[in-house]
Amino acid sequence: MPRSYDMAAEYACSVAEVHGAFADEAYWLARLAKSGCDDVSLDALRNDDDGLTIATTQTIGFTRLPGFVRHLHSGDLTLVREETWTPVRDGRATGTIRGVVPGAPVSVTGTARMSTIDTGARVDVHAIVEVRIPLVGGKVEGFIGGQLAEMVRLEEQFTSTWITERA
Repeated sequence: MPRSYDMAAEYACSVAEVHGAFADEAYWLARLAKSGCDDVSLDALRNDDDGLTIATTQTIGFTRLPGFVRHLHSGDLTLVREETWTPVRDGRATGTIRGVVPGAPVSVTGTARMSTIDTGARVDVHAIVEVRIPLVGGKVEGFIGGQLAEMVRLEEQFTSTWITERA
């Protein structure tokens, strides 16, 4: 049964600045380099009147995976992720998130809302994790949910620092 997770990140800068970082190739290359993954790529970055589309691939080597994941998945673990964001309008933007692990019955889908708050910007993420493996799928979903929360936290830290250093 899929599990839902709600997460949030707050930034001491404007929605336009966060969105602008998301539209910057240098930002994504630096963010991916700091991700802790063994192999990363920025597969697509499109920024036009319809908004943003970002596609990435991140791989963690088999030997770095938790034991129970190694029992369920042979070889390195790759996550292919796509985000889309609307243009900023009235201090807001909305996004969709999709992640898949090729060759594994795992998917992450979600929505995101970037909005203006008194102290800057806030991104609220609602994600649904589904692992279609009988008996242990729930355990894996819980693990992925915990990793998502940590990822949101680390991405907020990276993005805040990246924007501050360029101000």
